[in-house]
Amino acid sequence: MNLRKGTEEDLPRLLELIRELAIYENGEHNVSNTVERMKIEGFGPSAVFGFFVVELDGEIVGAAVYYWRYSTWKGKRLYLEDLIVTEALRGKGAGKILFDEMIRFGKEKGASGMMWQVLDWNEPAINFYKKYETSFDEEWLNCHIDFE
Repeated sequence: MNLRKGTEEDLPRLLELIRELAIYENGEHNVSNTVERMKIEGFGPSAVFGFFVVELDGEIVGAAVYYWRYSTWKGKRLYLEDLIVTEALRGKGAGKILFDEMIRFGKEKGASGMMWQVLDWNEPAINFYKKYETSFDEEWLNCHIDFE
């Protein structure tokens, strides 16, 4: 498998992977993002996210989408928005390659740590994260407001 930084040309495949993840998480109806929007928000003058991809035989089979956040308690934090591996290749090492790269990348960029979310019913993902020194928060509730 080949790991590399995601490019603008990868966005259509990234959006396919995002939709595949949304189906797995029973949330496909919530995906409203577009390739055009991702071009602006990932590669425009005020880019807010980046991503890495893993390829197998020239095909993108996984991605890690990230952005930076700031904690008043901890300082600069890397936020892993999505770790996605196409269903057929889960458990074959692509997720580990991507996750290890995110840890390496966060340390290289001076982050104090990395944060992400996992659904409480997603046992395969939870078990994957337990292989690392992961802390699972139980007292914080996720909140959001949609502007669209």
